[in-house]
Amino acid sequence: SENAILPEKSPILKEETIFLPRKKIWDKTAVLQALALTVNRDITAVPYTFQDDPYLIPRNSSEHNFFTASKTSGQNAAKFVINTHPELFEKDYAEPHIQSLMPKRLVLQLEEVSEVALKNLIQLRKVKESVNMYDQLLQSGTSIPLETSNNLLDLLCFYGDREPNQENDSSLEKQEETAPRREFARNSSKSQPITWRENNNAERIFHLMPEKNVHSYCTMIRGMVKHGECQKAFNMYADMVNKNLKADVSTFNTLILAAIDVKEKYIEKWACIEDLLRQMAEQDIQPNLLTFNSILKALKQCGKVSRAKARLILNEMRALNIEPSFATYYHLLCMSHNIDGFPESQSHVLYAIVNEIERKTFCPQDPDDVYFFTNAMKTCLELKDVQLAYRLHRVVEKAENRIMLGNMAQKNFYYMSFFELLAVMEHFDVLLKWYKELVPSAFYPNIRTIMLLLQALDSGDCLELIPQIWKDIKQFGFSLRDTIVQEVLALMARDVQPPEEHATAV
Repeated sequence: SENAILPEKSPILKEETIFLPRKKIWDKTAVLQALALTVNRDITAVPYTFQDDPYLIPRNSSEHNFFTASKTSGQNAAKFVINTHPELFEKDYAEPHIQSLMPKRLVLQLEEVSEVALKNLIQLRKVKESVNMYDQLLQSGTSIPLETSNNLLDLLCFYGDREPNQENDSSLEKQEETAPRREFARNSSKSQPITWRENNNAERIFHLMPEKNVHSYCTMIRGMVKHGECQKAFNMYADMVNKNLKADVSTFNTLILAAIDVKEKYIEKWACIEDLLRQMAEQDIQPNLLTFNSILKALKQCGKVSRAKARLILNEMRALNIEPSFATYYHLLCMSHNIDGFPESQSHVLYAIVNEIERKTFCPQDPDDVYFFTNAMKTCLELKDVQLAYRLHRVVEKAENRIMLGNMAQKNFYYMSFFELLAVMEHFDVLLKWYKELVPSAFYPNIRTIMLLLQALDSGDCLELIPQIWKDIKQFGFSLRDTIVQEVLALMARDVQPPEEHATAV
């Protein structure tokens, strides 16, 4: 009613200002990523690579390699058919649209020499044809834009002025799989058969360019370092500085890695790195995570100097609020391995690292991130520290960290080291529990793994499990190996049955 008395506001209650948060743009797969964090690894599931075809589920490591190669071959064949006959694949059923799965519809205008044809050739990674087209354009007096020339330099420097060779790429992948701890930039570049040739097309086109910018110089420097011409890269950088051009942070990172190949003595290597860092500060170039990882990676080749300078690098990272990645910890752990005769140093460093990574989340940021877990588990095996190995494995089991175990060879190296440590330090019941959980869902055992399991079975006096283990041995393809068969027969000979069981059998 009109005479109703409205309640007065209490003087204690004040009007509050509501602040609306800024809009956050989520990734398209953010919901799937959040759900993935709530799911642990299914020990009964096969690797996702083979879930589409139940007839191609591998039973051992040889079948895994064979089926993986078969699937990759089929994918390459499908890409060839799609790109050869794009008119047969006009409908797009994918939601959302996946550009990489669609046929390449690049119409080459090769009937006449033009910049459009050059761009198409560069996009198709046709190295020799791109160079020929570039030369024809110059001979016809056509002015080529700086951006197009830089794109051609990118192509030439990346492939070392050679045609992309899939067979060569596959051979490099096999070389990397045989060495799980191989370095990414320095050592892999040395293992590549492609080297920087004197006065190649990249250098020739670079000198023919009427105008050059920072991108042109940085591309040449990174290409020279990638293909082993480190001294020439430093000469190119000196020429760049003389023309008052500032290199980007990626180029400085590359030069830092190249410094250890240019200088011989440890002090000279570190002095060269310090000089590059000083120039970065003078040019107001902000270092990033890869800069500090490159420094630590180079310090591994500097002997005793590395241990004194590593602390300074970490303090500088904290001052700039740059969080370390797994590659950072990998380089630090490698430095502790260089201290001969001091295993307590390795233990101290690894304990400090595990204490840090247990309470943090990580994402891939450096190509060397995949080397940390294999190296750390190998250190746990050398130290015979099973509790530290358990803590490290709990970090690996986090969904966001599993992808940083590396390729199949690196995963096998990690799990085999973990299993060997358990076989040496734990009771057989614990070892058998981990065996059922890890094999074959996480890795496929080799002969050494089976021998360790049989020896642990003998030590644990569990010879009644020999038939079960023999069934797995047959599945993994080791039933014809002399060492395995002799060990199983020796265990069976020691398994003396009671007389009543013999009477029952008769």
